[in-house]
Amino acid sequence: QVQLVESGGGLVQAGGSLRLSCTASGRTTFSNSRMGWFRQAPGKEREFVGSILWTVGSIIYADFVKGRFTISRDNAKKTMYLQMNNLKPEDTAIYYCASGPPGSSWADWGQGTQVTVSS
Repeated sequence: QVQLVESGGGLVQAGGSLRLSCTASGRTTFSNSRMGWFRQAPGKEREFVGSILWTVGSIIYADFVKGRFTISRDNAKKTMYLQMNNLKPEDTAIYYCASGPPGSSWADWGQGTQVTVSS
């Protein structure tokens, strides 16, 4: 099992930036794994933000990202990042990271980190 811990959330004004981190532990290797970011706004369902195939580094994003968010990873630190630029009030949500085998359900989830964007 993988333990995931998110950090980096906070309060930011519209147009600002934040970088979220997701650090994994409990496994020695993440080959053949993917990690992803999700978010859940108040009163809404959790939605996919983007994901990365850990070994090859290929990344996909949700359409609403539109070049504002960037996912990256540091293999040595077992950490995935979500750089969020030009934040909008509608980006306000709890952001979660998850991991799991490609093509399968997400097996492990972090506890989430709150991102609040003021107008």
